[in-house]
Amino acid sequence: MASEQPAVSIEENAYGKAARQLIPFLFICYVVAFLDRVNVGFAKLQMAPELQFSDAVYGFGAGIFFLGYFIFEVPSNIILEKVGARVWIARIMITWGIISSAFMFIDHIHWGSISQTFGFTDPEFTFYVLRFLLGVAEAGFFPGIILYLTYWFPDHRRTKMVALFMTAIAVSNLVGSPLSGGIMQYMDGAAGLSGWRWLFLLEGLPSIAIGALVLIYLPNGPHDATWLDEDERAALIAAVAADKASKSESSQHNLMAAFADIRVWALAAVYFSGVICFYALNFWMPTIIQELGIDKKDFLKVGLISIIPWGLSALFMVYWGAHSDRTGERRWHIAGALLMTVTGLALLALVGKAPIPAIIGLTIVASGTLAFVSTFWALPTAFLTGTAAAGGIALINSIGNLGGHFGPDLIGRIRAMSNGATEAAFWTLAALALTGLFITLWVSRSTIRHTETG
Repeated sequence: MASEQPAVSIEENAYGKAARQLIPFLFICYVVAFLDRVNVGFAKLQMAPELQFSDAVYGFGAGIFFLGYFIFEVPSNIILEKVGARVWIARIMITWGIISSAFMFIDHIHWGSISQTFGFTDPEFTFYVLRFLLGVAEAGFFPGIILYLTYWFPDHRRTKMVALFMTAIAVSNLVGSPLSGGIMQYMDGAAGLSGWRWLFLLEGLPSIAIGALVLIYLPNGPHDATWLDEDERAALIAAVAADKASKSESSQHNLMAAFADIRVWALAAVYFSGVICFYALNFWMPTIIQELGIDKKDFLKVGLISIIPWGLSALFMVYWGAHSDRTGERRWHIAGALLMTVTGLALLALVGKAPIPAIIGLTIVASGTLAFVSTFWALPTAFLTGTAAAGGIALINSIGNLGGHFGPDLIGRIRAMSNGATEAAFWTLAALALTGLFITLWVSRSTIRHTETG
């Protein structure tokens, strides 16, 4: 027994070092990534009136990001596996930072007959093009990080690491909401530029800088980690290899086998149901909060109130992921998170613009959707390995993230047809989340059965 203790200690030290070295840095990367993805929700409060964008125009433009994301997600993740995480993640961050900053020139680009052919004004067409290109640039980042974490942590440790990494979503909103509101309110008119232009510029530049740091700091895997001792490196590599080997014979290792697995497509549908709710909330929360009775020019107050749902949901997200890891239970944690989402959306539909109940509803939806995305990835990584993991994870993420297109667009179109009312959209989203809940219960049971019989 005494001879086993050093090996255990070495492995634990390796996990601790990996968590300390990687998670904070990846966390910062995701904060700036997510901020560039969703800051359009705050920019809309000032940009839409200035450029005369309707709710339908904004909703479609916010969501078209995910069409570019969808098209390039799978090839991007496969390239990451081939060329290494360091170079590819740096490329992703630098290009999306440049494109995000370019939004400040949205009404300075003229398309002539091209935009007219599609029936759009030049600013509308530029908005759509840049949002699409931003999705192309960012494609592969999130599933690439999920894949990257499988190089370092076995399944029983990974959900907590993913939850810690993904608190960046809540933190980017927690920090970004008052920051975005403050920039728009207090930078408005500086150097003759509107506040929303400063917002895109000042929040796009950090992505470029941090992308350059990725080239210096991020190892491709444990074998490249100079901060691990030789025995720690060997113990960590062995533990991850043993975790992969312990998966059932029904596990999928090649790309085509993953695409042929009904569980992959079912999980893509589940992820779609959660993501459509999450991004509908994310892109429209500033507008929903502003319409609770806040002055149209008090952008900072909108940002400060946004701290309530995002702050509480960040705490709940970490607790939910840690509890799932501690108990080893995945199925009911994912289903329970979707049930919270359904409950919060139903509450929002019922209370209308009553401030306190609406904030409670927003908090429940934010907590449910964040808890969902933090625990969801334990299911696909439980039976996908090798190239199948790269392709399967990217496939699930890309199809699921189409919900990011339909969610904001759904709310925009319903608001445009109902004179600004959102209740019908909330009920529709609740029905989709409920559908995802039922699919989760089926596919997670199927996955468990495959594992037990393998």
